Amino acid sequence: MRKGIGIDYGTTNSAVAVFDGKRVQLVALEDDEDIMPSATYIDRAVQTQTGASAIAQYIADNTGRTVEMVPEVIGETSSFVEHGDSDSIAPVETVTQKVYGAPVIDSGLQGRLFRGTKRLLGDASVRRLMVFERPFRLVALITPLLLRMRLALEAALGSANYAHLGHPVNFEGRENYRNTTALQRLTEAYKYAGITEQTFYPEPIAAGVSFLHANPEVAGSTLLTVDFGGGTLDFCVLKRRATGPDDQRFDVIATHGIGLGGDHIDQCLFRELLFPLLGKGESWTRRGMDREIETRFPFEDYEDLLLNWAVTYTLNQNKFTTPVMECIEAGGPAVAKFSRLRELIKRNLSYSVFQKIKDLKAELSDVSEALLDIPELDVELRLTRAEFEQIIAGLLTQFTQALEETLVRAQLNPADIDVVLRTGGSSLIPAVRQILDERFPNKVVEHDPFTSVATGLAIASYYGYKAGEG
Repeated sequence: MRKGIGIDYGTTNSAVAVFDGKRVQLVALEDDEDIMPSATYIDRAVQTQTGASAIAQYIADNTGRTVEMVPEVIGETSSFVEHGDSDSIAPVETVTQKVYGAPVIDSGLQGRLFRGTKRLLGDASVRRLMVFERPFRLVALITPLLLRMRLALEAALGSANYAHLGHPVNFEGRENYRNTTALQRLTEAYKYAGITEQTFYPEPIAAGVSFLHANPEVAGSTLLTVDFGGGTLDFCVLKRRATGPDDQRFDVIATHGIGLGGDHIDQCLFRELLFPLLGKGESWTRRGMDREIETRFPFEDYEDLLLNWAVTYTLNQNKFTTPVMECIEAGGPAVAKFSRLRELIKRNLSYSVFQKIKDLKAELSDVSEALLDIPELDVELRLTRAEFEQIIAGLLTQFTQALEETLVRAQLNPADIDVVLRTGGSSLIPAVRQILDERFPNKVVEHDPFTSVATGLAIASYYGYKAGEG
């Protein structure tokens, strides 16, 4: 039989695996790393970079850069101008003038970074994104990343034009047909990347396939998979047809998924921990015509751009930096906060801050207290695991509700579940583990949090599993 190939294109990271019937092997994608950031960078010459190098190029091009927004040309007007008079007729001249709109074009922008594009695939209203005045379809934005993974496969195997391709149970969005829209776009993108023989397979089921293959002796017949990744939270309930090690086939009893992932948790931490240290809630005093005016600093104008690090650089323009500088010059107890905000904007530190938040979150998975240390912003903040769990309490409630909905769909009680498989980076959070351990005592196991989907897809490819079966 030919080898099985699995491609896990994720919201945050991507991985590729190969299975030869005996051993699963992850494919090196970047500097011998098995996991590659799902990022694409396009420069003004329409040259692309992907993975970690795309992020590094974005940071290098925007660190310390002042953003200058110039007006967008939205049309042209033409008029006829006659010269001369009735006694001396001259040719009619056409005068054309450009019509300018609002200043929305970043004249110094060297390139655009796209990460988390997977979240947009199910939104039919997002057809194209403008990149240096050129409209790019979403398919065109993700194809370079998929092509890089296919080329890595070729380097490892020779030619490879087939694979099992992972997808969440439900793509993000509210449209009824978001899954159909997203899969149509992925089908086209994978085709352009050279994967012409495609089998789409739900990611939580793939994780279950990987676990059952690695643990053929596991007791019990009913498996609940909890796949808590960077962008989505997915569940599935599988029932093995036999309990012996020689038969790992199963039936899919139920699946469920919501748009909740590690990126949402990171944004929540940024909002709760850092916004108060950057000037949120502080006053803004400035000179008016005849007196000083004091108002609340308009921090809400900065929030969305701070939380989305790929566009935080757009804060480095006068309409955002001038109020910050005025607050610093006014002095007072909030100077340190606004100085941090200025440094974050001027040096484009948002990505680095998010990395520190991810490190803090990971550390709290192992210890009861950790330090958020951001020397560039003069921030040292200790956070206990209990405080962390209080901050994300609303998200944990969403997790619990989705878990209960899965059991309802499967028409099962917690006691009916024999094994609970926990996978995905966000499944390492102790509060998530505790919820599962309390609901399913002595039944929860961890399995390859970052690569279980890719390996399961490769195994499913080898055996020819179709969506919803195994």
